[in-house]
Amino acid sequence: MNLLLHGKKFSKNIGEQIINFIDELILANHDINCTTSFFQLIEKRTSKYNNKLINTINSIDKNHSNIDYIICFGGDGTILDAATLVKNTEIPIIGINTGRLGFLATISKNDISTLMNYLINKKYNLSNRTLLEIQAEKTKLAFPFALNEISVSSKENSSMINVQVFLNNEYLNTYWADGLIISTPTGSTGYSLSCGGPIVMPKSNNFIITPIAPHNLNVRPLVVSDDNVIRLKIIDNNNSRKFLLSMDSRNEYVKKGTSITIKKANYNIKLLELLSATYSQTIREKLLWGLDTRNHELL
Repeated sequence: MNLLLHGKKFSKNIGEQIINFIDELILANHDINCTTSFFQLIEKRTSKYNNKLINTINSIDKNHSNIDYIICFGGDGTILDAATLVKNTEIPIIGINTGRLGFLATISKNDISTLMNYLINKKYNLSNRTLLEIQAEKTKLAFPFALNEISVSSKENSSMINVQVFLNNEYLNTYWADGLIISTPTGSTGYSLSCGGPIVMPKSNNFIITPIAPHNLNVRPLVVSDDNVIRLKIIDNNNSRKFLLSMDSRNEYVKKGTSITIKKANYNIKLLELLSATYSQTIREKLLWGLDTRNHELL
């Protein structure tokens, strides 16, 4: 099996588990690749192999198209980072949650030692997740896609902005707010949720339009079909003012009047989920719904 390992800074205890996992992979003659940034975190701990058994790569291209899985150690941010590596290769992403909340990285760090058994015996599901494809007028975006959401806000955080929104070129509304979020179902448990947006199940085929601190209280989050093409236009009287376009926390500055087009991408990101974990179970556990003891009395 050909694996790509990726992750961010981790604790000493997690580091020991990761090194033990790599030892098992080497003993089982699996092919091991690491992203360059992740290899720098484990280089000293894997020096016993003279680092000849671990390949390092910066990106996934045609030379690495035979990778079976990318295994991520971290939280949801690590998964979002991995999506920029995988792109349209359809390589499944496995998220080992070494962070805190983890709606995307759903596999417990306690399951690291048994993970390969699940993979070899195909005891998992692949969840296809929709991406947003973004085009910003007169702005070149390095990776114009987002798995969670895109947001538009003012560079000066204290300033309200005006954003016109069109659905398939039909005028919807002008939002007076601190900003505006366009979210996928995957991102509905992220930034959008913290701004009052709804939780939307992954296969719902929707986008969520969520204003950030809207000036009008009757302007609420809106769920629309993902076959809509959404166009945003920033309206402002100050010609020198800059605005922030954020795509899964990757930021670009845009000028007023910039037309931003958002539509469903023509490929999905595949997230691997163990058979023992469902999305309903994940949101119950992460949002602590199960703490209401009255639910247990009704089961």
